[in-house]
Amino acid sequence: MSLAAAHDPPFLAALRAAPPLRFAGFLEGGLTVLCLFLFSQGLIGPLFADPENPESSVVLRLIWLPVYGVTLALILSRPGRFLGTLGQNKLILLVTGMTMLSVVWSIAPDTTLRRSFALIMTTLFGLWLASRWNWREMVLLIALTFGILGVLSTFMALAVPSLGVDHDVHAGAWKGLWWEKNALGAVMGWGAVSAYAALRVDPQRKWIWMGLAVLCTALVLLSTSKTALLAWLLGTGGAVAIALCRRGFGFATTILVLGITGVFLFTLILLVAPVEFLELLGRDATLTGRTDIWVLLSGEVAAHPWTGFGYRAFWAVDEGPVYWVRAGTSWPVPTAHNGWIEVALSIGIPGAILMAIVFLQSVIRAFSRLFRGAEAYWALPYIALIAVVSVSESNLMSQNSLGWVLFVATAAKLADRKSRYA
Repeated sequence: MSLAAAHDPPFLAALRAAPPLRFAGFLEGGLTVLCLFLFSQGLIGPLFADPENPESSVVLRLIWLPVYGVTLALILSRPGRFLGTLGQNKLILLVTGMTMLSVVWSIAPDTTLRRSFALIMTTLFGLWLASRWNWREMVLLIALTFGILGVLSTFMALAVPSLGVDHDVHAGAWKGLWWEKNALGAVMGWGAVSAYAALRVDPQRKWIWMGLAVLCTALVLLSTSKTALLAWLLGTGGAVAIALCRRGFGFATTILVLGITGVFLFTLILLVAPVEFLELLGRDATLTGRTDIWVLLSGEVAAHPWTGFGYRAFWAVDEGPVYWVRAGTSWPVPTAHNGWIEVALSIGIPGAILMAIVFLQSVIRAFSRLFRGAEAYWALPYIALIAVVSVSESNLMSQNSLGWVLFVATAAKLADRKSRYA
């Protein structure tokens, strides 16, 4: 095999293989991208669902069934690899399984059963993704998916502005394929990180990945989402920091010191002048009402600390505990707007602690790749972005979610000691 062929992305590598393997590789790669696209909920959400209650859409429910079927088929096609990945990720399986167990004590058993099944299938797809592809292939397929999402979002905003551009509260802000601008900004922030990683694992096509990075950055700016801009800065800064660290021990020491200093200064600013800082971001002193929600929800978590209320059940019963939260905030709160509180509401404080252990393990393993392997350019910044977003969004253990799929896949790949560096 020539050197050029050895560095081809998965689709081209599959085309160079023997006919049966060529078809299998091409099919699996195509299904991977298609499923990742669907998990992003881009386009299908705005077309077929109400943003206030997306699960009420019959079309969306029907769309997920084929995705779950494809997931099971892909798993059965290579059961040995998948079982090996399962064995290396027992904690992820345990915390995911707790959501199904919570049907026993859920205040809305039907809702918990349906949504926990969806979470389990979402998690299984993430684990399959890690078991099927090596680091290089996985990064390139993820970047390709974000490229498609970015191009289609641009087309939607320019060709169908009634759907792709906000005309209400945030008039002029781009929404792309999603219901609102923050979703576009968040996804494109992840896309920029995938572009930096793809640039490292596939430098032969650097202009493609540099173009993707520029496109994702432009869409973050056009979304006008300040949270997404901060996430982009974190992801971009992370990629630059990794590159500088690899230039030598002196650079690594400098970057680590600057990072610790930056965290200290950021914390100090929040303690000394939080109002001014939030106003600078265009937010009020209660993070657009989030802290009011968190105070009320903390009391609900304390009322059921060991079990929670059942996976995603707290918000499903209007006459239940959620009534007092909504009455106390004077608006129909849809989620906890905090990933950790959401987990505690679903499966109790023990479940939240277990999730924290999974997260901490992933962080430690990602840092172990700081000085070797191009996959660090994806794993470290992405996990950092998930951590930051979890403070203000219910993004952890979310069913049918691209963010959760990518976290599971990244965590599982990091757990594989035999996986070669990209």
